[in-house]
Amino acid sequence: MTEPLLHTKGLVKRFGGVVATNHVDLQVERGHLHALIGPNGAGKSTLIGQLSGEMAPDAGRIHFDGHDVTGLHVHRRARLGLARSFQITSIFKTFSVLANVTLAVQAHQGHSFRFWRPALGDTALTGPALSALERVGLADRARDPASALSHGERRQLELAMALAGDPVMLLLDEPMAGMGPDDGLRMVELLASLKGERTILLVEHDMDAVFQLADRISVLVYGAVIASGTPDAIRADEQVRQAYLGEDR
Repeated sequence: MTEPLLHTKGLVKRFGGVVATNHVDLQVERGHLHALIGPNGAGKSTLIGQLSGEMAPDAGRIHFDGHDVTGLHVHRRARLGLARSFQITSIFKTFSVLANVTLAVQAHQGHSFRFWRPALGDTALTGPALSALERVGLADRARDPASALSHGERRQLELAMALAGDPVMLLLDEPMAGMGPDDGLRMVELLASLKGERTILLVEHDMDAVFQLADRISVLVYGAVIASGTPDAIRADEQVRQAYLGEDR
């Protein structure tokens, strides 16, 4: 059997007396869309923060693509192919859509000595940026200011920025948060199109989207994984139904 692309062992994060992640063992197979669900305060975003390198765990190990990345900073994990998005959109609203993604490409490529060359005139930067915008359906908005985008389009822009670095794996923290039905449907279709092309760990509260998209689901409650399996197995799990999904589900 091949080793999972990402796996954790005994991951613990405490904030004073609060245990945000409680000895989390997680395995994400290469090419899968793996959903992480659980009630508010379950520790999902804290776990994503540890995987991306923004938070150091108090105990446990994180392995990604054959590397022990537990002690690596965010930028070094990004260079290995691990990218993430956030619950709250994080874009430069006064910049154009293309400029936002071009900056993401430049950040991934690292330091440049082309000080006096306009970034938007450098095809080595704008080429990958335009490809990422095409991938998420925003190519026709490339020259528009990011402030002109709808909430759903800003989410698409964030995803384009994550894709700009050609990542091996995406960590997506509630990409459909705050979306209406139409925007949510577009995001579901976009994530479905990325399945198999990228490995994805998806944190999401929209259960219809989760069960439609996921290859596997892990359920986090009070910082601990109480179940992990196929969507059908999770839907039928009595402990999960009582703790999170509800009896009617």
